[in-house]
Amino acid sequence: MSFEFLDVKRNGRVTIVTLNRPAVMNALHKPAHFELHEVFNAFAADPDQWVAIITGAGERAFSAGNDLKWQAEGGERGWNSSGFGGLTLRFHCDKPIIAAVNGVAMGGGFEVALACDLIIASENATFALPEPRVGLAALAGGLQRLPRQIGLKRAMGMILTGRHVSAREGFELGFVNEVVPAGESVRAAERWAEQICQNSPMSIRASKQAVMEGLNVSLPEALVAQREYPAVREMVASADYVEGPKAFAEKRPPRWQGK
Repeated sequence: MSFEFLDVKRNGRVTIVTLNRPAVMNALHKPAHFELHEVFNAFAADPDQWVAIITGAGERAFSAGNDLKWQAEGGERGWNSSGFGGLTLRFHCDKPIIAAVNGVAMGGGFEVALACDLIIASENATFALPEPRVGLAALAGGLQRLPRQIGLKRAMGMILTGRHVSAREGFELGFVNEVVPAGESVRAAERWAEQICQNSPMSIRASKQAVMEGLNVSLPEALVAQREYPAVREMVASADYVEGPKAFAEKRPPRWQGK
């Protein structure tokens, strides 16, 4: 499968998606959104792919967000049911997705990163929701995800000012998992992905689903409901559920089968 605005490769169990519009700082327009929708649909459906990484081409930007020039010149704006960047409305993918932020992550670019499970940022990365400066609002998830991830007051400090936040401050605020030297974000994300892939994919999916679904209800409700979540039931019914304890008892690495 080839794409005009993306580069996609597979490294073992890991799918690496690169936004490939460096001339516009990897800003996204409707055709790119639809390509990302297809890519992440394929990733979600492929039992041999366990983790995805999304990054940007070049050294300047992860993504500058919505392609305002495209929009100003009359280009049609829109995306598929999975939302901005194929991710902001993708609530039912239980596989981990990592953002390797290699530069600017502005507006929708930051919203795409926030929709991922982990953010690995190079030291030259910059984050912001600057939509109010151009008469817009971060309605692709930023206004909802950021307060949930770093707390209301910290989030409002970013949202109401539109100020730029460095990778180091993002780490201190809590939305960045690791800061690495410039040019190392993808390599670091692959290291995280490798560590994830050492675990049972069924357990990882059950864990992600239990966390995300549990955030929508009270703690007592989540503790009861989690055993009935589909990914949890699939984990319990899987060969991995037997293999893990067996490998531990036999003092050997487990041989995960997944689905």
